[in-house]
Amino acid sequence: MDAKDLDNINALLDQDVELREKIKDQVTELDKKTRTMTGLLNKIHSTPTSELPRLLDSVRPTLMSCSETTSALATIIPPNQFWRWKDMWSNSLRSIVFTAALMKYLTSGSLISIHRVEEILDVKEEQKDRFCLPPEDYLHGIISMVNELSRLAVNAVTLGNFEEPIRISVFVKDLFAGFSMLNLKNDTLRRRFDSLKYDLKKIEEVVYDVSLRKLAPSSQKEPSPAESK
Repeated sequence: MDAKDLDNINALLDQDVELREKIKDQVTELDKKTRTMTGLLNKIHSTPTSELPRLLDSVRPTLMSCSETTSALATIIPPNQFWRWKDMWSNSLRSIVFTAALMKYLTSGSLISIHRVEEILDVKEEQKDRFCLPPEDYLHGIISMVNELSRLAVNAVTLGNFEEPIRISVFVKDLFAGFSMLNLKNDTLRRRFDSLKYDLKKIEEVVYDVSLRKLAPSSQKEPSPAESK
């Protein structure tokens, strides 16, 4: 290998190091935002229903500001190199989906679409070879939301909100049915989907207890865990 080839290789290595550092700076900023949002949303477990809108309003500005960082990433990443670098920010991306999905449920009781999350992240069609929202990361974020809802079902009862576990049960059952129709070939995603069965069982047990004690009128519409098997 002659000196010219070595110089070229060194130059390419230096470029990669420089690019990695630029990406790392943006990912660090994104991580800060996701930690802030997760910390604030953790308060839903001790916040009365009447005060939830105010809590969600405190999270929303940080969520919407994530697009500034993702747009910066899209500018930094060279064309057609998204899949080369995506592992650096996958966890942050999943946390953003989790936040957006949980806020959507708490606001309207419905599921946020992948297209809506892309809008929040300001994913542009012409930049999708540099930055996009992979379906796998979207689904990971949705599963994380279900994990959190199973915890909320328990804590809602503690706060005296006996209707919430029933609403969560209906929502998660519908979501689980949708996941069951997906052809999941990703091993990690498949294992996480299997864990939803335990979340669903936990939620059903809460609903069964509420129904047994007749704490909520609509709880009588829900079957017991034994009946739902």
